Amino acid sequence: MYLFSECDLSIVIPCFNEARRLPRTLARTFTYLAAKPGHHEIIVISDGSTDSTLEEAAEAFRTLPDNVQGKWFGYTPNEGKGKAVRIGMRQAAGKRILFMDADYSVPLEDLTRAEALLDRGYDVAIGSRAIENTKILEHQSFLRERIAKFFGLIQRNYLGLKLKDTQCGFKLFTRESARKIFSEVKLNSVIFDGEALWLAKRMKYKVAEFPVEWTHDPDTRLTYNIIRSLKVLRDMLSIPLLHFSQKQVAPQPHKRTARISV
Repeated sequence: MYLFSECDLSIVIPCFNEARRLPRTLARTFTYLAAKPGHHEIIVISDGSTDSTLEEAAEAFRTLPDNVQGKWFGYTPNEGKGKAVRIGMRQAAGKRILFMDADYSVPLEDLTRAEALLDRGYDVAIGSRAIENTKILEHQSFLRERIAKFFGLIQRNYLGLKLKDTQCGFKLFTRESARKIFSEVKLNSVIFDGEALWLAKRMKYKVAEFPVEWTHDPDTRLTYNIIRSLKVLRDMLSIPLLHFSQKQVAPQPHKRTARISV
């Protein structure tokens, strides 16, 4: 096996205490990529995990398919999914870059729908749980679904995002759009998706939604209460104001199977 300075697809998986679910997700990802033509990579980022998430990633990467390379990164303390995704997207070497959740809530077979959109000239393809042909096999709680709808309403009216679901954790980017967008993303909280899509709109990238098969795992790392919801709302409303400051500089990529702290 050798190092790929460039590959066809990068898959970024942000993690916080995912030692239990990550091995299953990586096994399914290995199976999918082994049968996919080309060279690919998987990037696992531990966002301040206090369990054996990184050790599980390292162990799994011992059995990578020949056409797949792996990287893992970790930092402390826990700062939020947005930071983990931002680091992974900046490190990725793929011509196309997907970020997906560690719970494998969307099967990788749905990636073909996203790739078809990029083939047609779109720059960003985002999975949606709110459009025709979507299949929800296991719903979130009533409260989480109501909060998501509320935030979606604000994003459509305040941020001008004409999208039905900005928060599904299954999004594919061209390398150019990923590097430009995530060089400017600043939010660490879960609403970073809205910021990234707002930036895509401002940069005039073409964005499309595609239906997914989605299964909610009740063993979630994202819990909502009034205080947390108000913080997310504050972050959402701050998005236009964040981008009067100087652009952030993306870090240089590290080697395969590297473990670093950032």
